[in-house]
This record gives sequence, structure tokens and C-alpha cells, in this order.
Amino acid sequence: MRAAILRELPGDGSGNYAESRPLAIEELATPGPRAAEVGVDIIYSSLCHSDLSVINGSRPRPLPMALGHEAVGRIASLGPGVDHLEVGTKVVLVFVPGCGTCRACAAGRPALCHRAAVSNTAGDLLHGEALLRGLGGERINHHLGVSAFADHAVVAVESVVPVPEDVPDEVAAMFGCAVLTGIGAIRHTARLEAGQSVIVYGLGAVGLAAIMGAVLVGAGSIIAIDPNTAKHDLALAAGATAVGTPEQARELVAAATGDGVDVAIEASGSARVIGEALQVLTRGGAVICVGLPHPEAELTVPALTFAGAGKRLLGSYMGDAKPAEDIAYFVKVWREGRLPVELLHSDTRPLEEINQALDALAEGRVIRRLLKP
Repeated sequence: MRAAILRELPGDGSGNYAESRPLAIEELATPGPRAAEVGVDIIYSSLCHSDLSVINGSRPRPLPMALGHEAVGRIASLGPGVDHLEVGTKVVLVFVPGCGTCRACAAGRPALCHRAAVSNTAGDLLHGEALLRGLGGERINHHLGVSAFADHAVVAVESVVPVPEDVPDEVAAMFGCAVLTGIGAIRHTARLEAGQSVIVYGLGAVGLAAIMGAVLVGAGSIIAIDPNTAKHDLALAAGATAVGTPEQARELVAAATGDGVDVAIEASGSARVIGEALQVLTRGGAVICVGLPHPEAELTVPALTFAGAGKRLLGSYMGDAKPAEDIAYFVKVWREGRLPVELLHSDTRPLEEINQALDALAEGRVIRRLLKP
């Protein structure tokens, strides 16, 4: 099998990845699935800012690692005891394989699965240590239990969600992270209601998906904010009612609501933006943090913001999603023409161009670039 491997971080993380080439396509021994695992032939993987966060050092992971965590593929092999799936089934890969038994899973929050957090952090799979090996036997760590920048992956059975054949591969490829996280933040974390107002900071794939989620629940005002004005038309196409730069956020909120929005989605990965989002909330409003700030970033806000005005600051990992249920919902509303996921797809390139794709993402020139092995 072939996979994109990160062996060391590229200097100061300042970019120019086409030149520094942090990812190399390497030949690995093809592992077979163990009990409760499946082998998947990758159709498309999708490049996400979370992948870039590993490469620039914002999201430390054990190296060497086979990167990639969002993809669509077909089941190629079944491990012992896996009798509810069939070879050939098209599946979305999910980067948090909820174990079903830990404290978070028992509480109905599989996105926060304790066992998956441990295995993902260690570079292992949910049901055992890492399977990937270089041709010389060297251990290669898995990325979030998926390692999708490859032509093949072995994953926990909990990491696959079957999808119907009528859903295009290009659409299904973006269900497993961008859409789960963005729409999940709206539906599950914020629990936005019809008629309420929302502002979305950061118009990458997750932020745009959050806008689509706000439209689905019947939000009133949907304000989209990004310094990159090239993304503003996409936000309007996704359903935003107003767009602007960060400097225009307060003016847009005042014009739309008078006294502040009910929900702010922070999808930019900036601690500073979290603070700004708190300031444009109405009393009792909530900021939902889905971006990934640098681990050393700190947030300082007036303490009275919370008890004094009833404002809330909530984290949202993978949109607090229940993947099987949520992806079935995405399929339904996509079929109804109410989920324009195609807007997120910038283009498709061969896996060999992954380092150039990193530059395009870092520079804000693409939303979701799909990679074909």
C-alpha cells in the first residue's frame, strides 16, 4: 500500500510546503484487519485544517505518522467477527470511533469517547496498537484512527459508516469531518432553534457547513465573517444572510439583531476570535468553539461575562455528533436538495500533489481539496 507519511515537522511551520515537502508518499506493508476491524480501499481523501495543524505543530502527534482523517472508500476486507458489513460497501470514515461503553458513549456523546481519545492520541487503533509498518518493519502511527492519505486503510469497525450508492463519492468524502463538525455544532452543541440568529467566524469547510446547518434549522439572521473576502460569495451561496470582514462584525450584528446574536460559531482556530465572539452575543447567548487554536494560546475575558450576562462558552468536538445517525440525516437532506455540500469541493488532485495542496489550504485558496490515490 501507499501512504503519505510525516516524519518530521518542516522547520518553523511557516509554510512553503511544496518546497519543504513534509509529506512523502511511501510504500508500506499492507496490514490485514484484526478482530473488530475492516480494510478499506480509499476512493477519495479530503484535506482538512486539522491535518495542517499536525504539520505546523499546532496539534502535536507522535511521528512518523500516516496522515489524513476524512475520506470515503469501499470495504475490501473484514476482520474476524465482523459479520454485519459486506465487502464492496461504500463507507464514510469517521475519526472518532466511539467504543459504546465508556462514560462519554454511555451518556450519548460518542464524539468524546474516552477510549478513542487515548488510542487516537497514541497513534493506535481502537482495538489494538498501530498496524502500519514500513517495509523495514518500522512502526508508522495512525492519524486519528484513519490515516486516509493512502490507497488503503485498516480501521476499527466503529470508524466506518455505510452510505448509499446514490450519494456521489465527492459528497460523501466530506461528510466525515467538515459536515459532521459544522452542522453538528449547530444542531447538537448550540441546539440552534428556528428564528434564532447566528454568526460564523471562519469560512473554511467547517464554517460553511455550520451555515448550511443554520439554514436547515430555520435560523433567522446568519452572519458570515472571514478576512478573506474571496470566500464571501461561497457563504452567501451556502445560505448566509450577511457577510463581512472581522472589522465589520459588530456593525453587521447590530444591523441584524440590535442587541447581539443568539449563537456564535468560532471556526477560525483563534483565541482572540473567541473573545470577540463573546462580545457580539445577546444576553444568554453561546459561543461554540470548533476551531483548534495553538495549544499555547490562552483566552482572557471579563469574568462577569458569564454570571453577569448569562453568556456561555462551549466546546464542540466533531460537532458532538452521533456519526451513524447524523450521516443518515445528511443523506436525507442532501437528497431533498437542502444540503449543498458540493459547494465545499474546490477541486480534486492526485495524492502525489499533497504538499502543494497544503500550501493551497494554508493560503486560503481552497475549501476542500479532494485527493485521489
